[in-house]
Amino acid sequence: MKKLVKQMVAALVDHPRHIQITEVKGDKSVVYELRCHAKDIGKVIGRSGKTVGAMRTLLGAIAARDGRRVMLEIVE
Repeated sequence: MKKLVKQMVAALVDHPRHIQITEVKGDKSVVYELRCHAKDIGKVIGRSGKTVGAMRTLLGAIAARDGRRVMLEIVE
C-alpha cells in the first residue's frame, strides 16, 4: 500500500524525488506520514482538501477488505 501512496502522489507533484513516506504500523492500523517538496503540498492537499480526502477514502476502502485501518497524514 505504501507503493500505491507513492504512485498517487508522484502523479500529482512537480518534484517526485522529494517524496518520503514513513510507515508506522500498529495492531490493526497503519499510519502513512507523507513528506514532499514545500511547493507541492498544495497540489497534494487539493482545493478544500478534496484530493487528499479522495486518497484517504481509497486507502480506507482497500484496508477495510483486510479488517484494518489506514491513515494518511501530510507532514510539513
